[in-house]
Amino acid sequence: MHCKNVMPPICHPTQCCYNHCYGETVVPHIHPQHTTNINHQHFQHVHYFPQTQSTVGQTTHQHFVSPGPGPGIGY
Repeated sequence: MHCKNVMPPICHPTQCCYNHCYGETVVPHIHPQHTTNINHQHFQHVHYFPQTQSTVGQTTHQHFVSPGPGPGIGY
């Protein structure tokens, strides 16, 4: 009989993510393996990555000093 226990989730701090573009190089790694079957308790750590997004709006202003009389001033 196989019993599976589920523990309460562990919530980690929000991680800020950035998108970067890179080239790709494949480096083969060969890992020989030998299997020995052992009875043991296995913990399944399930990681969730909820994604949030934000939008920033920017507004700029410029002010100029007029070299002459202002509009509507008759000289």
